[in-house]
Amino acid sequence: MSFWSFRGRINLVRLLRTNRIFTGVLSDFASLFRFLPPSVAAEKTIDSVADESVLNSVVKIYTFSSKPNICYPWQTKPQKISRGSGFVIPGKMIITNAHVVDNHILVLVIKHGSPKKYKAEVKAIGHDCDLAILVIESKEFWEDMNPLELGDMPFLQQSVNVIGYPKGGENISVTKGVVSRLESKDYVQGATNLPVLQTDAAMNFGNSGGPVCIGNKVVGVAFQSLRHSNNIGYLIPAPVVKHFIAGVEKNGRYVGFCSLNLSYQPMDAHFRSHFKMNSEMTGILIYNINQHSDALNILKKYDVILAIDGVAIENDGTVILPNRERIRLDNLVSMKQFGETILLKILREGKMHEFNITLKQVQRLVPAGQFDNNPSYYIFAGFVFVTLRKQHIKGSNVEQIVIISEVLADVINVEYYMFKNLKVNSVNKVKVENLKHLCELIEKCCTKDLRLELGDGRVIILDYQSAKSSTSLILERHRVPSAMSKDLMIEQSKTCLSTRL
Repeated sequence: MSFWSFRGRINLVRLLRTNRIFTGVLSDFASLFRFLPPSVAAEKTIDSVADESVLNSVVKIYTFSSKPNICYPWQTKPQKISRGSGFVIPGKMIITNAHVVDNHILVLVIKHGSPKKYKAEVKAIGHDCDLAILVIESKEFWEDMNPLELGDMPFLQQSVNVIGYPKGGENISVTKGVVSRLESKDYVQGATNLPVLQTDAAMNFGNSGGPVCIGNKVVGVAFQSLRHSNNIGYLIPAPVVKHFIAGVEKNGRYVGFCSLNLSYQPMDAHFRSHFKMNSEMTGILIYNINQHSDALNILKKYDVILAIDGVAIENDGTVILPNRERIRLDNLVSMKQFGETILLKILREGKMHEFNITLKQVQRLVPAGQFDNNPSYYIFAGFVFVTLRKQHIKGSNVEQIVIISEVLADVINVEYYMFKNLKVNSVNKVKVENLKHLCELIEKCCTKDLRLELGDGRVIILDYQSAKSSTSLILERHRVPSAMSKDLMIEQSKTCLSTRL
C-alpha cells in the first residue's frame, strides 16, 4: 500500500467520525447542509460528464428590461436586452437568477436545440438570494422536458459541470472544474451574506442562472464571479435554492430569509473572563437588538449566546460543518423558515438561561437596491423627496430615511439649489418618519413658513403659499407628469375619503 493511499484512508476515517459526531449534534442544521456520502462523491468525481437529458433541461433566457431612474424617479432608463440561463425543476417551473430577470418588461425562454421563443412570467423573485422562478403556460414547451433534481452540498475538490449559454456563442456550453471553496459571502444582487460555493470552472456573462451539476443532480446555480481574478466563480448552493423554493411554496410568494435581528461581536480571552465565562465556554456577545426582533423583550444587551439548538457557537461567531469547514452563525439561522423557533443558550451575569426565539424577516432601513418598480417620490416647490430605501416598502408604519435627491430649478428654491442628497430630519419641527409622513406634513401645513431641518444641520425656510403655488408651474416647466408617485396618490385619496366620512 502506498503512503498516499494509506494517508487518504486515515483522512476518510476521520471524516466519517466527524460526520457521525455532527449527525447527532447539528440536528436540524445538519439536514439543511447535507453532504454527499464520500463513496458517492468519489463515483461522481470519476463520472461527471453531463448527459443529454441534463442538457435538454437547461434553457436560454432573453430579458427585455428597463431600470428605474433613481435621480428622476418619474422616469425609467432606456430599454435593454440581456441574456441568461435557467433550468427546469419539478412542478413545471424554471429556476434562474433574480438579476437575469429584474426590472423585466418581457421574458422569453428558448429550449435546448430549438429556435422557438416562449413567453415566461416571473412567479417569484428573491433579490437577497438572487433567485427567481419562471412559469410558462404553453403546453408545447413542456413536452419532453425532464426536470432536474436538486442535490446536496458537495465536498471540496469534487468535479462539477457548469452548464448554460454564456457569451461567445449561441449554443449550449459545458465547462468543467472542481469545488474549490465553501464559505459565506455577500451576494452582489441583494448585499445579503449567505453560503456560497467557489469553483474554478470557466463562467462568463450568460452563465448566470444555469445549473452546476454533479452527474444529473444540481448542486448549485451559477450567479457571480470575482473581477480581476482567474478562475474564481461563485455558485448558490443547493440548500439555499431549496430554502427559496420551500418558502415560495409555503407562502405563495417569496418572503425572504429570516434573522435573529441582533448585532454581536467576537469574544477574546479578556472578554470571556470579564463576562464570567469558564474555560470550556465559547460564544458571542450581543451589543444591539433590532427593534423588530422577537428577541427584543427576551434577550438583553451584553448577553452571551453560547449555543443555538444545542450547537456550540465559536468565539468568532462561526459554526463548524460536518466537513470541518466553518460558516457564519447568521447563515445557519437564515436557512430556517419564518415563524420557526430556535432555542438559545444564554449566559447572563454568570448565570445560564434558555430562551425560545421566533425568527422573523431581516428588517433593513436601507435596502441594497431598487428593483421591479419605480421609486416613490414627492415634489414640492421643486424639491424632489425620495427615500434612501431604494426598495420601497409599503405601509405607513415603516421607518424610512427621506432625502432631497434633486432640486428642480426655480426662483423659489434658487438659494437652495445645491441642497442635494441631504437627509430631511423634520418638517416644522416634527420628526419625519417616512416619505408618506413627510408628504402629509407638507400638504397639511397651516403656518406661514415651511421649515425643513436637514441632517447636516442646515435649514430650508419657504413661504408656504408661494411654494405651493409654484409647484404646478415647476412640474410643467420640467415636464414632470405628477407631483407624487402613484402609491402616494392612492394614500392621499384614502386620506381624503376618510376625512369626508
